[in-house]
Amino acid sequence: MTLQEAMLYETLEENKVHCYLCNRHCKINDGQVGFCSVRKNLQGRLYTLNYAKASSACVDPITKKPLYHFHPGALVMSIATVGCNFRCQFCDNWMISQEKEVAGHDFPPQEVIKATRDNGCHGISYTYTEPTIFFEYSLDTAKIAHPVGFFNTYVTNGYMTHESIKTIAPYLDAATVDFKGGADPEFYLRFSSVPSVEPIFESLLEMKRNNIHIEITNLIVPKLGDSMERIKELARWVHDNLGQDTPFHLLRFHPDYKMTGTTTTPVSTMEEAFRIVSEVGQNYVYMGNVPGHRFENTYCPNCHELLIKRFSFEITKWNLTKDMRCPACGHNIAIKGELHSATVAYPYALF
Repeated sequence: MTLQEAMLYETLEENKVHCYLCNRHCKINDGQVGFCSVRKNLQGRLYTLNYAKASSACVDPITKKPLYHFHPGALVMSIATVGCNFRCQFCDNWMISQEKEVAGHDFPPQEVIKATRDNGCHGISYTYTEPTIFFEYSLDTAKIAHPVGFFNTYVTNGYMTHESIKTIAPYLDAATVDFKGGADPEFYLRFSSVPSVEPIFESLLEMKRNNIHIEITNLIVPKLGDSMERIKELARWVHDNLGQDTPFHLLRFHPDYKMTGTTTTPVSTMEEAFRIVSEVGQNYVYMGNVPGHRFENTYCPNCHELLIKRFSFEITKWNLTKDMRCPACGHNIAIKGELHSATVAYPYALF
């Protein structure tokens, strides 16, 4: 496959380029790659090295993203390429996110659409690694997904620039924005090599302005990223800027990659974080990676009726009216899209 010229860059003096796809704003010398390792400057022109080179393609439940309030029950074709603009020491997909050799299966946009249809999926999720770093690939796929009735979702660290959000926004229906450690700047710098967290908040505001459905996650790392004060500050920001109906997922940490010596987050810590976020005023707070816990479920924020019961990625009980209201009190529940029924077994990998 021929090299694909990248979007969102400008040529500088001496054949340098400025990439403004993400908020690292890499200045790349001729012959070099950016921080993500998948965008290369060749004689003053920037090229994306991973276009249509999928490292993973899987059929997933949308609950896995996690998206609880967007097309519940849907299946998504999940795709990724190698590379990332973060260096998270706890990444559970480090085998592809931190891979320096740009390799993958030839899986062009039209083939993604075909696979989505053939595997009974309702939409496409750009996930596993950071979708920003395979932006052109995701954009071209998203553009042809909409006309044939598929939705598009990002699972992102939120480090996109306003320019990239505005470019993808007409085709991006929903985004899960993943925080780590309560958005503590020191945690981000130490464990993800991210110099500032402020661009993530700016990206969220831009997504909101562009009517993209947003759900928030926050990974709680025991002892290192489990400050309840930080979690409260993050929840307050979400409440005041995105709204009390924005789903807020608290994710339990499990040891991986360079942090295998760290323990799994105690359930008691998860429950304390749940209490704090709920007290801030968020209507829909969830605990992730604790299968069977009652805080996986959706309750009516008005009368506390059990509306959606879950076990891990499965919806085991559905108790909403057709127009997404609580059957007990009539309260409108903030869910976008209809309930879907999976027609195939999942999850499974195409490659």
